[in-house]
Amino acid sequence: QVQLQESGGGSVQAGGSLRLSCAASGFTYSVTYMGWFRQAPGKEREGVASIYGFIQYYGDSVKGRFTISQDTAKKTLYLQMNSLKPEDTAMYYCATSRLYSMNAIQALDVKSYNYWGRGTQVTVSS
Repeated sequence: QVQLQESGGGSVQAGGSLRLSCAASGFTYSVTYMGWFRQAPGKEREGVASIYGFIQYYGDSVKGRFTISQDTAKKTLYLQMNSLKPEDTAMYYCATSRLYSMNAIQALDVKSYNYWGRGTQVTVSS
């Protein structure tokens, strides 16, 4: 079955950096929609960044600070987070979709994704 395992979360000060990883297995990782989502206490899960081949999508709040990338040979997704802010504090989830065509809005929509990891916590202190 599809399995996604996040790692790399932790606690950092505002302005710091962190790199998240998501190890995938159980499906053919080639040209696939892969995404990072986050959920803070009391808030709905939101799209952070996603990738489909060489196409990348970013949420407005992280654009210019975060970079999504992947290594298809290693079946691993990454999220480089720079200039972290306290509002970035959340549980970060990796997800993949069975869909083969999405627009920019759909690519960052929770409803578009079918499989989820269990998350890794990111805490940014001021």
